[in-house]
Amino acid sequence: MPQPEFDPADFDLVAARNAVLAKVAEAAMAAGRDAAEVTLTAVSKQQPWARVEAILAAGQKVFGENRVQEAATRWRDKPADVELRLIGPLQTNKTREAARLFDVIETLDRPRLARALAEEISAAASAPRLLVQVNTGEEAQKSGVAPTEADAFIAACRMEFGLTIDGLMCIPPLGEPAGPHFALLAKIARRNGLAELSMGMSADFPLAIRFGATAVRVGEALFGPRPSHD
Repeated sequence: MPQPEFDPADFDLVAARNAVLAKVAEAAMAAGRDAAEVTLTAVSKQQPWARVEAILAAGQKVFGENRVQEAATRWRDKPADVELRLIGPLQTNKTREAARLFDVIETLDRPRLARALAEEISAAASAPRLLVQVNTGEEAQKSGVAPTEADAFIAACRMEFGLTIDGLMCIPPLGEPAGPHFALLAKIARRNGLAELSMGMSADFPLAIRFGATAVRVGEALFGPRPSHD
């Protein structure tokens, strides 16, 4: 049956964002880092627009979306000071739209996609920052390059396709300790001279910050429970 329109008053998004920012600052301090080094990405995918508007009004400027088409509709009039990140898999037939819409693409994971992005970026006036997604758990159902193949893929992106790679992204397997996966991603980044690490979500972002995350992707802790669809 149809769900009632979400009322932002049902969940205090401002308080939730402040609480997340406080945890980011606490985790950064514990790791001897500056909280300003960590970007909070609000995972706005599939959230009612009323929630997104409310947290945007609270000062949130970085948002993560999973699907190009949904993001293109929702962010048609994206404010100039908002940074939009693609955090879901990218199909090669969506590279043109993605390269023009997103400020950061975090899910580069295969040569065919690298070639398509290189072609679009060379023809565009501006280029998104690119992160390689590493499938640290080597899960068959999940996107990302295998850890053992990450170095070669990063080198191919740079040398063969002429792409600038800014960092890495990972999504640890559910039910496994996230720490070893964050440590692995940080190790791959260090040996490839990469500064950006997008890792950590609502349940484990303080731990990710300890391991060097420069961006954490937070959904439920910011927006509250995702609406059900009957």
